[in-house]
Amino acid sequence: MRQDGRVTDRDSVSFDPASMRKQYRAEGLGESELAATPVEQFARWFKQAATEAGLFEPNAMVVSTADAEGRPSSRTVLLKHFDADGFVFYTNHGSRKGRDLAVNPHVSLLFPWHPMARQVIVTGTAARTGRDETAAYFRTRPHGSRLGAWASAQSSVVGSRAELDAAWAELAARYPEGEPVPVPPHWGGFRVVPSAVEFWQGRENRLHDRLRYVARGDGGWRVERLSP
Repeated sequence: MRQDGRVTDRDSVSFDPASMRKQYRAEGLGESELAATPVEQFARWFKQAATEAGLFEPNAMVVSTADAEGRPSSRTVLLKHFDADGFVFYTNHGSRKGRDLAVNPHVSLLFPWHPMARQVIVTGTAARTGRDETAAYFRTRPHGSRLGAWASAQSSVVGSRAELDAAWAELAARYPEGEPVPVPPHWGGFRVVPSAVEFWQGRENRLHDRLRYVARGDGGWRVERLSP
């Protein structure tokens, strides 16, 4: 560290992440404990993450997509709904993830519940939700967030923060609080239909439990255990 208190590159390099080690829990996840379907099992864990563990935004998930050339990208998005039909999130269809999914519907969702030493990994394909479903959700968003969906051309280059704020302010003047905000035509939901869902429970000595539901052709699921 320099005399003026600023951190140097050398300070950053000297902090070795390989030295950061945690021993995970002794309790594991067995096949006999699993629910009949991955959505039921996800609901159990999600409730525990949200209520018992009190995690901040347990619906935050890393959404990974790839473009037509197979170049991957990831970002954190909030899950807004889940049921037997899949996992739903909303975004600007012109964003990078929206453009990726338009040409390559294969997607992965990762829920990183680190304080519980748990992860859930969903792999499947995404399709747009209907406009009625999108509009119904859009109306539940805070007023400022509805304006933000119009103000931001997500993933595009913007000249400055001031330019973005000015666009939002113009919309706020056009649609003051209490006025309905129309649903942007470029904005909507994606429903991820899972082909596999893995439940990962951290265990001692890095011998983690990994149980994966895999979709069968008859609409059911088989469960397989993966090596950690």
